[in-house]
Amino acid sequence: MERRIVPIRRAVTARLVPSGTPVDIPAGAFVTLTQALGGTYTVVSQGNMARIDGEDADALGFEPERLRFTPPADGEPSIEQVRAALATVHDPEIPVNIVDLGLVYRTELRGRSAHIEMTLTAPGCGMGPVLVDDVKRRVGSVPFVADVAVELVFEPPWSRDMMTEEAQLALGLF
Repeated sequence: MERRIVPIRRAVTARLVPSGTPVDIPAGAFVTLTQALGGTYTVVSQGNMARIDGEDADALGFEPERLRFTPPADGEPSIEQVRAALATVHDPEIPVNIVDLGLVYRTELRGRSAHIEMTLTAPGCGMGPVLVDDVKRRVGSVPFVADVAVELVFEPPWSRDMMTEEAQLALGLF
């Protein structure tokens, strides 16, 4: 996506990257849109990188994006839907989802609780809180999921070899 300057059409709360701290962007402000992936938008506002959720896409002039899943007939959460939700989470600085980046190590359901074990591209990555919040919010939208637990782990350490070939191609690493 090409960077472009866009006006904010209505006041919106974004999250600063990498801290995840909420920041209000007023209507009429101009931001630089740097990335639109996975139902989130990365913008630069007053020199700060921030993340706007897809549900607030109308503030940028886009159609709001909401994850929608068909509730399984058995009334139980679906591991396939949990995995599909995870694949919609993108790092705001890397245009690849966290599954293809190789950041998700384990996904399981225990009753109505989803348990995700994941890592970051580097132990000191400040994006941890933002990515964990995104995972909780998106997996929490899966029908019948009542709770989402995310554990950040650093063993084994992440390496680019954990990325899918598609991700490596998208990033020019192949």
